[in-house]
Amino acid sequence: MTQFTYIVDDDEAIRDSLSWLVQSRGLSCQTYSDAESFLEAWSTGFSGCVLLDIRMGGMSGNELFDQLVERGSQLPVIFLTGHGEVPLAVSTLKNGAFDFVEKPFNDNQLIDRVLEAFELDRERRRAAASADSSSRRLAQLTPREKQVMERILAGKLNKVIADELDVSMRTVEEHRARLFRKMGVRTAVQLAQVVTPAKSAD
Repeated sequence: MTQFTYIVDDDEAIRDSLSWLVQSRGLSCQTYSDAESFLEAWSTGFSGCVLLDIRMGGMSGNELFDQLVERGSQLPVIFLTGHGEVPLAVSTLKNGAFDFVEKPFNDNQLIDRVLEAFELDRERRRAAASADSSSRRLAQLTPREKQVMERILAGKLNKVIADELDVSMRTVEEHRARLFRKMGVRTAVQLAQVVTPAKSAD
């Protein structure tokens, strides 16, 4: 999936400058002259990061960021701020923004942060894909297999599980084999690794 630097700034000169800088480093970008147009274009398929001016006519950068958070956006956001806006930018970090860069900024440092934001975006997407896959596998388990799984994850032996569920050891072993096969694992440790991201996503 192609990652983009989404540049949102109401100053045409800054948009052009940032666009040139990003593309000169071999990165793709899209520009927006206001927060409203970016919000209208945004979708969960957007990948990369956002370079966002904190103060704009109409909807501010902060307001756009809040809207993206409400919509469940995982895009890392780097705020571009003037000197007097640093306290405001710091507050955005507490709300989950990736970083803020003060104008005038160092080109190399800004691109470094963009590349780090790209990597974070990739990590988030990999984690989400893993959680989705795990959730689909969990959905295939029968209620009894889920009962066995929970006890396996709690570190209980087959004999203890059999006693708790009032079934034979052989039955537990059969349930264990089926759930391992459905979850695509061979050991209890692997099972825990697969189940954890799915439960975190829930």
